[in-house]
Amino acid sequence: MTLFFTRYMRLTGLVAAVLLGTFNAASSQTVIADTSDRRTLYEFCQDFQQLYVEIREQTVSPDSARMRFSSIMHGLQARLRSDEDTLKQDSVSVLKAAVGAMVFPLRNYTPKAIGGTHGEGYRDKGFDLFDYKVRGSHPAHDIFITDRNQDSVDDKTGERVDVVAMTAGIVLGIETGWQPGSEYRGGNWIWIYDPVLHGLFYYAHNKVVAVTPGQWVRAGQKISEVGRTGFNAYNPRSPTHLHLMYLAIQPNGLPVPRNTYTWLLTANLAN
Repeated sequence: MTLFFTRYMRLTGLVAAVLLGTFNAASSQTVIADTSDRRTLYEFCQDFQQLYVEIREQTVSPDSARMRFSSIMHGLQARLRSDEDTLKQDSVSVLKAAVGAMVFPLRNYTPKAIGGTHGEGYRDKGFDLFDYKVRGSHPAHDIFITDRNQDSVDDKTGERVDVVAMTAGIVLGIETGWQPGSEYRGGNWIWIYDPVLHGLFYYAHNKVVAVTPGQWVRAGQKISEVGRTGFNAYNPRSPTHLHLMYLAIQPNGLPVPRNTYTWLLTANLAN
């Protein structure tokens, strides 16, 4: 029943989100700025990216970061709702192609690749997105690939492993400039906002990022390739993996981590 309800909500609630990103393409496209006095979706993406970098660089206080984050989330949600009222296009064929159950984020892998036993790798106690000095929590799941020589290539196939979007959404921010020796955690990361769940998916440690801010993606679409970027992930003691986190946005506009383990177990496999 829960899975059916989730699919129904995605089918009915994603009309506006999908159509905004698929007027001219079946998969995704970069948001084009409009000429009205409203803020564009891309401007919200720019604000989010700038804020996240400032949090990492510790050039913004946690309290100020919370206020700005809340404002971005409220503004983004309001913009999408206002656009929904103006959509006239028949959405049935679009939704059938782009909306459905969640998709497991690693192509040709299964939930057996999730670290820990029965998802015990998830620890959300003490998490604070806005204070970069706070450490110790792990409100995420690490999904490992077979890569004994740590070259970010699957030992069985001899190819890199694609990371795909679990759900449809808009790319809010990316990092592509991580270099060995950097102390930044996460490495090359991607943040994607799901307007139906009203939450953020975070995909970290990517080798290659294949999306850009403002781009709409569908569930199962390639967004990156698994890598070893990030201070801890680059360390030889760390097996090659994808770090996946989901943050639900509360009514006050602030994020709270949610355990995606059940979602991962029931997701469609990306082959």
